[in-house]
Amino acid sequence: QRQLVESGGGLVQPGGSLRLSCLASGFTFGSRWMYWVRRAPGKGNEWVSSIDTAGTHTYYSDFAKGRFTISRDNAKNTLYLQMNSLKSEDTALYFCSKDVRGDDRGQGTQVTVSS
Repeated sequence: QRQLVESGGGLVQPGGSLRLSCLASGFTFGSRWMYWVRRAPGKGNEWVSSIDTAGTHTYYSDFAKGRFTISRDNAKNTLYLQMNSLKSEDTALYFCSKDVRGDDRGQGTQVTVSS
């Protein structure tokens, strides 16, 4: 049984926006820090953002600062990533993860930024 299921990816033009969601199950979601990690074609996992258990503190990689917003709804066991001002270099498979490296992650949702 998959514990993390991502959705919301798709094809978007440069400058566009997407909102990713990750539905968690099988563990106490509200007790875990959560992460978004991405993997671009031909590259390894890259940390995108982190959020603490209450959603009070958030952290972003340099490329995500000012454009992406991580959030969570513990009542719905759901993690979100709002992505604005998307660039072609944001094209990647995006995972939600229980660890910062992306080892304990879902199957991912594809984000493609192209005109």
